[in-house]
Amino acid sequence: MKHLLSSATMLVAIWALASISALAQPGSGGPDPGAPAATETPLDGGASLLLAGGVAYGLRKLRTRRQARRSGSVAQ
Repeated sequence: MKHLLSSATMLVAIWALASISALAQPGSGGPDPGAPAATETPLDGGASLLLAGGVAYGLRKLRTRRQARRSGSVAQ
């Protein structure tokens, strides 16, 4: 328990020091008056690839889980 408390205290201290240094950064001040609007970035290409990869990974995990259940029930 003492080790867990010590680790948690160290983690909070590191987090606090890191957040203080992040607050010290200067602000951007925002866009200049009369500057053109920011260009929008489409999320189609990369997001759809990540989604397809996640679906494929999930299906693979389900398939291996089902195979493990079937082989486990046959062995018993």
